[in-house]
Amino acid sequence: MKIEKELESKFRNIAHKSMVNLLYTGLALQNFSQEFFKKQEISQQQFNVLRILRGQYPEAASIGLIKERMLDKNSDASRIVERLRTKKLVSRKENKIDRRQKDVLITQKGLDLLAELDRFDTNFDTIFSEFSEKELKKLNKTLDKIRSEVKKRSKKIPN
Repeated sequence: MKIEKELESKFRNIAHKSMVNLLYTGLALQNFSQEFFKKQEISQQQFNVLRILRGQYPEAASIGLIKERMLDKNSDASRIVERLRTKKLVSRKENKIDRRQKDVLITQKGLDLLAELDRFDTNFDTIFSEFSEKELKKLNKTLDKIRSEVKKRSKKIPN
């Protein structure tokens, strides 16, 4: 459905329409994934941390590394790790070199949960099944370009 009909709105120009459309679509994807994670009793941010830790496995990761790699840069990685620890999905211990640092390692239970959740990736794939590879490559290129422009311009936002 076209964004104008969905929101019953008019836009001041094509750039404004594109911005609203992108934000609205991003929220639709986020809501779609939140429903899935709610059923699994974890949050999107917890899932993101588990995937980061699986990528590091069998090595541990610092909280700083987790923060750097998280999709949502506003998330509190320490709090997310603590929630995952209470669920026994990760373990946390002092770093041998720097006692102020904590090393976080995904547990077997965490790896097993991710293996189970990997089927979700195929659920997302079905959303994009109506698009050709060429269309998806163009979409990715466009999204990369938008993100690059956002980063450039965010440095110029006045206080």
